[in-house]
Amino acid sequence: HPLHLPTPSVGRRTRTGLATISCLLALANALTHTTLAALLKFCGPHLITHFFCDLPPLLKLSCSSTQASELACSSLVFQWLFAPCALVVISYIHVVAAVLRIHSAEGRRKAFSTCGAHITVVCMFYITSVLCYILPSSAYSGLRDWVLSVLSVVLTPMLNPIIY
Repeated sequence: HPLHLPTPSVGRRTRTGLATISCLLALANALTHTTLAALLKFCGPHLITHFFCDLPPLLKLSCSSTQASELACSSLVFQWLFAPCALVVISYIHVVAAVLRIHSAEGRRKAFSTCGAHITVVCMFYITSVLCYILPSSAYSGLRDWVLSVLSVVLTPMLNPIIY
């Protein structure tokens, strides 16, 4: 039972700090996109044909320059997607090293089975997110982004209870 530790391995202060940083980063991200979107001019249809109101379909509706919003989106993708992804990769390197130290073949198989399912969902989340947000609005494809959004927002959370 690896998730049933008798004592917490991370202290209360560390948990509070991590939660605070996470909330502040999310707030900074939302404020940046909201401020830049408020500066855009919109003309024509005001209908977003998307799974939810997201930045790329909103930028596609703008008749003013979206260059600042696209630049902000691209730079924030690095901070909010690639940096956490790098931490996940580093964590998995440590997990694989720990699993390889397990002496029994059955134990290694069980550990890799659990890790394989988890890494599949993590990869699905990161790949769909990167494909949705890294491409410029000129490359926006309504159907493709709708499918990627559904995979990221609906399918990934649905798979979490199965894995855990």
